[in-house]
Amino acid sequence: MSRSGSGSGNTTISSLQALLAHLWIAVCRARRLAPDQRTVYALVVGFRGRVHGLPVDYMGNAVARAEAVSTADEILKGGLGWAASLLNRLVVSSDEATERDRHASWIQTPSFAGVSARPTAAALVVTGGTRWFDVYGNDFGWGRPVGVRTGSANKTDGTATVYEGRGGGGSMDLEVCLAPEVLARLVADEEFMSTVRKLDRSC
Repeated sequence: MSRSGSGSGNTTISSLQALLAHLWIAVCRARRLAPDQRTVYALVVGFRGRVHGLPVDYMGNAVARAEAVSTADEILKGGLGWAASLLNRLVVSSDEATERDRHASWIQTPSFAGVSARPTAAALVVTGGTRWFDVYGNDFGWGRPVGVRTGSANKTDGTATVYEGRGGGGSMDLEVCLAPEVLARLVADEEFMSTVRKLDRSC
């Protein structure tokens, strides 16, 4: 989720972390989770700037899944600062040591990341992508894209994908996939939508 390395004790909450925390809170409300319901925000963290020794021409994946866990009551009552701090600590703690330990243990206990088969899927939000990914810069002969959407692999309930916004300049596009009834409640949530409108005007 971040271009910079972690493990440095950085406590500055990024604009992306704040945005995802706002989404986490709103999705918990829209899903009408019980106060004691365990909710998970999973981030696909990039390790290109975190693991030393990767060659500059390395073409494979360099990502790992990391999870922030709380209860719906804590997320809703703690507010934006609480949720954002959970995501921030998650990113900061994702460093070279944790990734090398994960790789070493994977040989003995292999596992594969998945969403739909998880028991917490009903309270799960997953985000991949980055605002540094210039998807609108791809021109396949038809000119600059008007809009970009993900394929079927990203259409799981609770998936939120981040791109650089079409206008560039630090803007972000966030594609969110939720169950129809949850999405309907999300767009009817004035607290959430008023922030979305403000962000849209500022981009």
